[in-house]
Amino acid sequence: MNFRSSTIGAAQRGVSTAVLLLLIAVVAVVSAAVTGLLTNIFERKQEAAAPFTRLVEVDENTTDPAKWGINWPKQYDSYLLTAQPTRTRFGGHGGSEALPDQKIEKDPWLKKMFLGYAFSIDYRDRRGHAYMLVDQEQTERMTKPQTGSCLHCHAAVMPLYRELGGGDAMKGFEASYKYSYKDLNKKLHDMGHGHSVTCADCHDPKTMQLIVTRPGFIQGIQAVAKSDALAPYAPSIERWRQTDKSKPYDPNKDATRTEMRSYVCAQCHVEYYCSSQMPLTLPWGKGLKMEQQEAFWNEMKFPNGDRFFDYKHAETGAPILKAQHPEFELWSQGVHARSGVSCADCHMPYGRDGATKVSDHWVRSPLLNISRACQSCHKQSEEEIKTRVDLIQSRNQDLLQRGGKAIVAQIEAINAAKKEGATPEQLTDALELQRKAQWRLDFIAAENSMGFHAPQEAARILGEALDYARQGELAAVTWKTPRAKLAAAPAPSAPAPAPAPARK
Repeated sequence: MNFRSSTIGAAQRGVSTAVLLLLIAVVAVVSAAVTGLLTNIFERKQEAAAPFTRLVEVDENTTDPAKWGINWPKQYDSYLLTAQPTRTRFGGHGGSEALPDQKIEKDPWLKKMFLGYAFSIDYRDRRGHAYMLVDQEQTERMTKPQTGSCLHCHAAVMPLYRELGGGDAMKGFEASYKYSYKDLNKKLHDMGHGHSVTCADCHDPKTMQLIVTRPGFIQGIQAVAKSDALAPYAPSIERWRQTDKSKPYDPNKDATRTEMRSYVCAQCHVEYYCSSQMPLTLPWGKGLKMEQQEAFWNEMKFPNGDRFFDYKHAETGAPILKAQHPEFELWSQGVHARSGVSCADCHMPYGRDGATKVSDHWVRSPLLNISRACQSCHKQSEEEIKTRVDLIQSRNQDLLQRGGKAIVAQIEAINAAKKEGATPEQLTDALELQRKAQWRLDFIAAENSMGFHAPQEAARILGEALDYARQGELAAVTWKTPRAKLAAAPAPSAPAPAPAPARK
């Protein structure tokens, strides 16, 4: 009995020791895990409190993005990816060749439409921001005289403007059109600023807050503010209009951060005119809608008093308006703009890197980054989102191609009328309708979303383009018939309705 008790007691003591050791081990592991977690939380808090370390000093004249990348490597790493080829169904550059494909070869009606303008020589698919300057320098359009104003949206040009203006960038900008592109581009490189769009174009080097620097945009958005056009895409403009307006609208002071996340893109992704005749101009004095810009251009005169036009069509002689790339203007008419969704929300969505929230500087189509660009708001599957976008874009593409055929038919009808002896005066209506039709068709063709930024607005504009082109074709075909006679001609009578079936 004593032996048995001793044995049981020893066993119990052994079990107790094992349990105790196991408990100590568990406590040690938990303690280590808790300590590690607390350390990680502390480190992440430190990261969040100091998201970057300023290792080198940069200022407004630091145009080499690599220098900024020393302080902000995460953003710089993604910016470098803009050199990668990207492509969606309706745009971009997906090849490995030196330059992208020619749009005027894929859509020959573009070449026909641009005859008399340098875009009929060379008009290619777009590439990323890394190529903004080099693609401009290498385009065959440079075989024709070009103005120094063209650098406004393709280069890190602000130090050059300050140099030209004796320290005043606005004065330098307003003088840049007097220089040839070749001379001003050489001066840019000689100054050491031969870079594409750079960090200083969008960020205050001291605070890293978003800023707009481009003088053309500043003048343009101030013109919008002074107009009576509705601006639901920019509530700060409506608030400024309620002030005494003693100071001009200043986007860097008056705009919200959300607005600035679109404004920094709108510095370049807009319609404008640049030539050696006048400073670069954004046609926003009446508002951002297509017809408001058209009305602005129609009222404008060149310094010599002549009517404004971008070029005269080489075959018809029509005074044509050439749209550039009005992404901001079309976006302003869409549901995303009215919902407070900025350009950067979709094209530069946020991502997590440790404890830091970083804006993706690989600026590209949201279709190439749906999970972050779209699904933060839209909870549908990627396939469903792609299907919806493709439906919008394919319908606008179809309207665009039909409009292209109509433009060609109109041009050929005008050419035929000229061969028959029609004078420019007798073709006035046809030529004006060509100007209206091409402006609308080009407004969507030159805009880089295939209508997605405002689908209904894009379809409306393309519908008008198609209508005006066909009206212009008819005006050319009937040039011998006086307008009064055409107006008095009775409309074709509608066919009589079929009799209703007898009831049985």
